[in-house]
Amino acid sequence: MKTKTIRQIVSFKAEPKQVYELLMDSKKHSGFSESKVKMSRKANGKFETYDGYIHGRNVELVEDKKIVQDWHFAENGWPDDHFSTCIFEFENLGMGTRLTFTQTKIPEHLIENLKRGWNEFYWERMKRYLLK
Repeated sequence: MKTKTIRQIVSFKAEPKQVYELLMDSKKHSGFSESKVKMSRKANGKFETYDGYIHGRNVELVEDKKIVQDWHFAENGWPDDHFSTCIFEFENLGMGTRLTFTQTKIPEHLIENLKRGWNEFYWERMKRYLLK
């Protein structure tokens, strides 16, 4: 199977800790995604979000700085045993946070759907949640 990589850079008007917590805290993640979320905060711990549409495990967690996770999507055409790696890196800009996001090993035919999905279901929703 041919795979591709996504790299996106997003800025938030919030401290790295706040952005990190949106992704790693089950209640906050559930708040912006408006879905059921179970998020382990430990390396090798499992997670599930968007009512089970996404599941995986934590590979590396560096509080407020970096999250590395293996993700599986219940996407049509996503192989049952295939995981992609998502890397979230947080940089303090003083008045906000720059999030550098990299996702590797994406089945080639799903790359455009996931690019749009990250913007629509994560970055935009996270920004709106932070304004509350």
